[in-house]
Amino acid sequence: MQPHLPAPTPNLILKPSVNQWIFPAAGLILSSMGEPQHGIRAVHTASTVTVYQAYAPEIGLPAARCGRFPAAWKRDRMTWVKPSFLWMMYRCGWGTKEGQETVLAIEIIREGFEWALRHACLSHYEPGLHPDRDTWKRQLKHAPARVQWDPERDLRLQPLSYRSLQLGLSGEGARRYADEWMVAITDVTPLAHEIHTLMRNDEPDIAARLLPEERPYPAGDELLARLRP
Repeated sequence: MQPHLPAPTPNLILKPSVNQWIFPAAGLILSSMGEPQHGIRAVHTASTVTVYQAYAPEIGLPAARCGRFPAAWKRDRMTWVKPSFLWMMYRCGWGTKEGQETVLAIEIIREGFEWALRHACLSHYEPGLHPDRDTWKRQLKHAPARVQWDPERDLRLQPLSYRSLQLGLSGEGARRYADEWMVAITDVTPLAHEIHTLMRNDEPDIAARLLPEERPYPAGDELLARLRP
């Protein structure tokens, strides 16, 4: 079902070729489903936001048990976190892909999440957003975080018309994530498997009721203006 939107006006422009509504004054683009084309949807509270990662059991199980990553987790490597549960399911195959059998819901402080966004660089060069390609390369090289936008997924893991955030953390960003920002780590592999089973049994309505309740995260232009293509 298409969302109810007013007829186009000078402040509301429809681009039928890409099914987007553009609000120039607000700098906002909506998909045909009424979702921001580049927005953050996540489980969040007044003080925390939940992101997802998937690891092999030798990393994931001790992390969930102890509430922090084990020594085998490398702080000198880039780590990617995803606020979207279904995008994580697409990436890890519902926790069935080799090396991604343990799915973790990691609750981190909002101050840390927003620090990462504030210090992030877009993962690809975007003319008009970056002065030139060389400047972007320098920014990317030194940034402790990078942002990538990928099509959000539905319960059948098919792409939707709007995109979800992936946040890559390296150097100082990865260290802060592991040592300062974490509040709790929960093994949600059983939930992933249960929803997957329901979808294989063609019970999407029941599966949908089990999904984490992701809501728009209040990240305004201060955080995202430099990160939207």
